[in-house]
Amino acid sequence: MYISNLRTYQMGKAENNNNMEEGTLEIGMEYRTVSGVAGPLVILDKVKASSGFLAHYLGPKYQEIVNIRLGDGTTRRGQVLEVDGEKAVVQVFEGTSGIDNKYTTVQFTGEVLKTPVSLDMLGRIFNGSGKPIDNGPPILPEAYLDISSSINPSERTYPEEMIQTGISTIDVMNSIARGQKIPLFSAAGLPHNEIAAQICRQAGLVKRLEKAGDLLEDGEEDNFAIVFAAMGVNMETAQFFKRDFEENGSMERVTLFLNLANDPTIERIITPRIALTTAEYLAYECGKHVLVILTDMSSYADALREVSAAREEVPGRRGYPGYMYTDLATIYERAGRIEGRKGSITQIPILTMPNDDITHPTPDLTGYITEGQIYIDRQLHNRQIYPPINVLPSLSRLMKVRMAHIYLRS
Repeated sequence: MYISNLRTYQMGKAENNNNMEEGTLEIGMEYRTVSGVAGPLVILDKVKASSGFLAHYLGPKYQEIVNIRLGDGTTRRGQVLEVDGEKAVVQVFEGTSGIDNKYTTVQFTGEVLKTPVSLDMLGRIFNGSGKPIDNGPPILPEAYLDISSSINPSERTYPEEMIQTGISTIDVMNSIARGQKIPLFSAAGLPHNEIAAQICRQAGLVKRLEKAGDLLEDGEEDNFAIVFAAMGVNMETAQFFKRDFEENGSMERVTLFLNLANDPTIERIITPRIALTTAEYLAYECGKHVLVILTDMSSYADALREVSAAREEVPGRRGYPGYMYTDLATIYERAGRIEGRKGSITQIPILTMPNDDITHPTPDLTGYITEGQIYIDRQLHNRQIYPPINVLPSLSRLMKVRMAHIYLRS
């Protein structure tokens, strides 16, 4: 069943039904038991001891990372989605093309998916899996962090300061607080990409004007960073973002993640989590105020639906999985501030509504989780008004009257 050992668990003496000899117990192995492929998923057989002491140690664990080696020697990464008896379902991040049941081997690492993070990631471009694609030197990681971590709710603090976007319909009518999560509702053919690029060019911390006339603390304006994650975009859109950031000089404070339309669909599920893990390191370890822009969350939801269909789960509204609300919340709720830490994470996810339908499951569920919305209107766009933001259906739930008196744009 297995080919070679990866690591061992030291034991003084182990006895079981097979009369194991004194020595080591193999708990991480390489399997050649692929029984099927379904879309982005690989199904494995005989990956767990059927019962007894071995079952606890030898079997794969939920969300465990696996290394998949194809017959031609290439390797891919995957993650365990489900374990049922001796069967395991693994989602492959780089796609399942070329995987067979004769030569493909799977290694269970015993680790969850972690991403390397460093302050040097600012000014760099990565693919959806977090690998550099800008021909620059490799990143020297300062830490490896679990991409599925979240903020402890008891350590959250209430947002009391502002971030400016440079767009008056947002800054004046729907001010955004540091640590807030507020989406942009758009649709196909509307200039949400141009608005996102404009926000990256112009965004910054609002200067603080109190009674004594004090401005931002020394160096605080330099503690602002942007993490931009694009999911399912075409090559033209990806080049637009890269060119815009480089030409206007904002690239030095931006970390850019690009998951292209021709990249594996399953990669879109981990792209926002890798981006948010990077933002959490910059905010809570480096003390920066980070603005995270995620586009397009509709592509993320479609990838989630594809995986759910491959697993033959009972579909919810319009074929989306019934747990999509919970899944989206694990992304949106990673915005905020932590007591005792200087930094903050502000999220602006962008969603394209199919057929301009705001009742579509993705924007509908997003509205329940986030703290308002910015609505991009097609009628205003057709009248050649830019930015075509309709302030009437737009809302910022964290915009307070007292903030307008204390925090002003310089």
